[in-house]
Amino acid sequence: MAKAKTAAKKKISVIIADDQTLFREGIKDLLEGEKNIQVVAEAADGREALSLVKKLRPNVILLDIKLPHMDGIEATRQIHKECPSTNVLILSGYEDEAHVMEAIQAGANGYLSKMLPAAELVNALRTFANQGVMIPQPVMSKLLDGLRSMGAGGGEASLVALTKTEIKVLALLGRGQSNKEIAASLTCSVKTVKNHLNSMFQKLSVSNRTEAVVKGIDLGLISAEKAD
Repeated sequence: MAKAKTAAKKKISVIIADDQTLFREGIKDLLEGEKNIQVVAEAADGREALSLVKKLRPNVILLDIKLPHMDGIEATRQIHKECPSTNVLILSGYEDEAHVMEAIQAGANGYLSKMLPAAELVNALRTFANQGVMIPQPVMSKLLDGLRSMGAGGGEASLVALTKTEIKVLALLGRGQSNKEIAASLTCSVKTVKNHLNSMFQKLSVSNRTEAVVKGIDLGLISAEKAD
């Protein structure tokens, strides 16, 4: 119980990377008014963002795609490679299929719109820090449509021995459901859902929920589940 309370009070360290000073400072002011969230640095370009992540190792970096010197996609790729413990949350004005897919493929763990209301951004950041993924349903739909349009999903699916329940969990992840929502859908405990996720991650050779969804679509596993 004591450990749980300690974990709940642990601050979420955040770096904000955006070339628009007013927007960056606005996000900083918003987050600094929240308990358990600490903005540890700001960056105005991709190179600076990467350098700060290497130095400070924050829990989360809020990263814009359009950045000078090194764009957000390349910065994401480098952060994912060199600082995997830092979760990349793209906060962008671009919501089209191509940008979403490119960001996720580069290693981003989440993707949010800059048009998101302030209160929703704070809640999304907390959820993201706890679960390591944040892709709202509209964005997820675009991601899934993009993956399907690539014509992926050859004969590899048969090589991944997911159970029927694990495939259901994967499909629910694809709909953007949290662990609690998945547990309610399957009428089981959150602990059971976590066990299914860990098993599924190992079988798919992925490290987080976003990668699992991408891999599942690539192999045709989610499409097969929806057709049942």
